[in-house]
Amino acid sequence: MSSKRDYYEVLGVSREIGGDDLRKAYRREALKHHPDRNPGDTAAESKFKEVNEAYQILSDEDKRRIYDQFGHAGLESAMGGGAGFGGITDVFAHMQDIFEEMFSGGAGFPGGGRSRRGSDMRVQTRLTLREAAFGCKREVSVRAPFPCDECGGSGAKAGTKPEACSQCRGSGQVSNARGFVMFTTTCPRCRGAGRVVKTPCPTCAGHGAVERTRKVTVTFPAGIDAGQRLRVPGQGMPGPGGAAAGDLYVEIDVEADARFERDGGDLIARVRIPFTDAALGAEIRVPALDAQDESATVPLAIPAGTQSGAVFQMKGHGLPRLDGRGRGSLVVAVQVDVPSALTQRARELLEQLRCELRGDESVEREGKRAAAGK
Repeated sequence: MSSKRDYYEVLGVSREIGGDDLRKAYRREALKHHPDRNPGDTAAESKFKEVNEAYQILSDEDKRRIYDQFGHAGLESAMGGGAGFGGITDVFAHMQDIFEEMFSGGAGFPGGGRSRRGSDMRVQTRLTLREAAFGCKREVSVRAPFPCDECGGSGAKAGTKPEACSQCRGSGQVSNARGFVMFTTTCPRCRGAGRVVKTPCPTCAGHGAVERTRKVTVTFPAGIDAGQRLRVPGQGMPGPGGAAAGDLYVEIDVEADARFERDGGDLIARVRIPFTDAALGAEIRVPALDAQDESATVPLAIPAGTQSGAVFQMKGHGLPRLDGRGRGSLVVAVQVDVPSALTQRARELLEQLRCELRGDESVEREGKRAAAGK
């Protein structure tokens, strides 16, 4: 039995949750356990990985359907132990392979091996908020098998070559009669390859491939968010026997930003203003996200009488939308600063202001006395 927690429990959501609410729940839990907010906390790091895994499954319709029906065990079976899961189509492809082995040569299942594409691969990359907002191109490192240079991918030692399998005579399959039915299965000696390597290449140990790290240039669109992923066709694992390669899935993580918090297409900035500006009103400069200037600001008019905690919405100053339809809003939350130390003159002025606001008679008497003294 799998020891993994239920994915819905990990994200703290119900099984009926929709896409937008699921994304909000993921963002909440990811921010809560993010390593940048919990430095040195291995438990938080583990939960952060668990949250990402849960979201990757539940945000994918095919994977979620399998998980809802069969649980973790069904996913592990469909993903072949966790590697190269390309969606529900892989499950059906696997089922078709089983039928081919049982009924090869029958109607709809022609004899001979079927060339399958390579497995999909998954990597994770982290972007800054500005990179995610305005898009960028970046190279990501992918470690995967490549044809061995020493043997040219044959798996045989230099000067030799693979030989046709004597058991299946190069077909990759063997047939056995069971009563009146002829069953065709994959050759156990060559495992369907149709050939055997008697003298393996010392570099690749007869596999015909060696692991290497390569760079793949990925274009990240403007407005991409943490938890989303990009598909790069043909950059996954090479297919067997020269078949097409699988796809590369790049999962996105976005670094925490010192100036902003992100809420979908909106940005949240928290600014502090003097209590005099809050009382009298003022024009201040607030942080803005700009593709060229990391310290960009925009003006914001603060009306007189602004209270601490007031929120102002500046439309069009948020993040570019992923669909290209404009930008979100910049939401400015204001915190009014109250001085902790005052000069004598400032104290006198504030005392006078307090009396005026209260309507104390003493102020009126002082004013009359000052007028009479003149």
